[in-house]
Amino acid sequence: MDTTTIVLLLIGVVVISVVIVVFSQMRERAKIERMRRVTALEDAYNRARRLYEELPAPYLNKDIKLLLLHRMEEICQQLAQEKSALPVNDWLGKVTGEKQKVVEGTDEHPDIRIDTPDKANYVKELLQGLFKLVEFLHKSGKLPANSARNHLRYVLFLIHKTHADLQVFQAREHIRQNELRKAIHAYHLAASEMAKSSENALAQKAVQSFKQRIRELETELTSGESSRSAEQQNRLDKDWDSFLHDDAWKKKADYDD
Repeated sequence: MDTTTIVLLLIGVVVISVVIVVFSQMRERAKIERMRRVTALEDAYNRARRLYEELPAPYLNKDIKLLLLHRMEEICQQLAQEKSALPVNDWLGKVTGEKQKVVEGTDEHPDIRIDTPDKANYVKELLQGLFKLVEFLHKSGKLPANSARNHLRYVLFLIHKTHADLQVFQAREHIRQNELRKAIHAYHLAASEMAKSSENALAQKAVQSFKQRIRELETELTSGESSRSAEQQNRLDKDWDSFLHDDAWKKKADYDD
């Protein structure tokens, strides 16, 4: 075997070795990239699932529920394409069943009472996650501009309502302890929060109602006599608690008798 042949063989061995190394690296990079995609999709599914299961019931209107379920369904389909070892079929079956319940109006969700700053911050965190999801869906072309804008406005309204919920709860406690000045201050803060969503008809109604309640408390503070019975106060509380899902709110006047 002459020198030229030996050199060519050595070059051939080197080339083949390089090709094998490059191919192995490419496979490893593809494997890592696939794992990254699967992990990202799993995280996205868990985030959407958390929003669907943990947001307070009154906050989840039908459109938001279907948006979250559609997002979970889409993620399951992508995971199936990645041939993930995750229980994708189980997830997809669950989502399908939940969509049917939403359409039928038989779905159930927790009704969290926002009576502490921690709970208010917790719900606000969830709503911020929902806001980011809507933005992502719009930027990725999966949600039309009009729908995205409406959803974002609604989520901002809910964030303001979350803070107002806490102030209303504190105002109720102040009234029970006959601390009317503190109650009036709390209602002012609640009105300020809802005024941030001035384009929302429900927010406008809430602001008017809070102002009416403030006037009543100021009159009571001046006269030293209560203008509302316990039964009437309970009705006021129930009106606010059912604020988002009681159609009567859209038709009735401000905390009228």
